Amino acid sequence: SRFGIRVSIKLNNRKILSGIAEIIGEAEKITDITVAIDKLDKIGLEKVNEELASKGIPQKAIEQLQPIILLQGTNEEKLNTLKTVLKDSETGIQGVNELEYILNKLKIVGIRCELELDLTLARGLNYYTGAIIEVKALDVQIGSITGGGRYDNLTGIFGLSGVSGVGISFGADRIFDVLNQLDLYPKDSIQNTQVLFVNFGEKEEAHILPLILKMRQEGISTEIFPESAKMKKQMSYADSNKIPYVAIVGENEINENKITLKDMTSGEQKSLTLEECISILS
Repeated sequence: SRFGIRVSIKLNNRKILSGIAEIIGEAEKITDITVAIDKLDKIGLEKVNEELASKGIPQKAIEQLQPIILLQGTNEEKLNTLKTVLKDSETGIQGVNELEYILNKLKIVGIRCELELDLTLARGLNYYTGAIIEVKALDVQIGSITGGGRYDNLTGIFGLSGVSGVGISFGADRIFDVLNQLDLYPKDSIQNTQVLFVNFGEKEEAHILPLILKMRQEGISTEIFPESAKMKKQMSYADSNKIPYVAIVGENEINENKITLKDMTSGEQKSLTLEECISILS
């Protein structure tokens, strides 16, 4: 929300998926079914049905799946349909009740974006036991940027049974891609170097490094040019990187324990103590 990315939250439940597989008589094929229908928005219904057939799921079962896969309407309408479709599956009805519980609680607290009950949402089913969540960016063609769900037995494989949890992970690289594609990356999110120390050589470096340390300790982003290049090259580097101040410490400044601070915008130069520099830069 703060980045300005418009999203839709997709919600489903593992128990509903298990219930669907159960009522079409293919409970043991739950993974094959969900892996296939999870691809609906990527490959289309025809290809999904072909994949289901290739996994040995009979045509009758595939036909029974169609109205479930293509279920339309509001979240409440979808839940009401599922209550009818899954009435003979105890597991499926439990999943419907869990989703209804979440949706009812969200009505109380409110939500800032679109929330859609999506029966094609499957994710990694090996450890999810309840709710499944995915967040999709609406304005770009990209996979989910956030996802997770409920798992009751995951800690058991590490020797700690009986501990349930809900986990959500954020796809930092995908969010970064979305920000760049939509030109939303905050321009001021990276604090650029505030002051560049000119490098005259090893003697001056030895004097400057402790000054840089003190400036950084005061929260001032500071760097020194990596070699004793010509002054023009160092000034050009500061200019092209939009560094607002250049600090000059030569032999005279070392003797006087001063820093010549140049404002790269106005061109004004002042001879200052370290403390005065810190005061101006912070």
